Amino acid sequence: MKNFQENKTYYARSVCDHECIFEITVAKRTAKTIATSEGKRLGITIYNGVERVFPEGKYSMAPIITAEKEVV
Repeated sequence: MKNFQENKTYYARSVCDHECIFEITVAKRTAKTIATSEGKRLGITIYNGVERVFPEGKYSMAPIITAEKEVV
């Protein structure tokens, strides 16, 4: 399974605008949540063996950041 790691940055592109990129940096993590460097706490869900979070909430065009998309 692909997991979020502390001190790493992950990203997702906007559904509407490909040039709009959402990024989060994981400061801390537990088994079910991550805390970003900005102070947000996000609940982790698992889909097809990959962890994911919804940094802007859940709605139809919400960005979904997955543990597969790490900033290199």
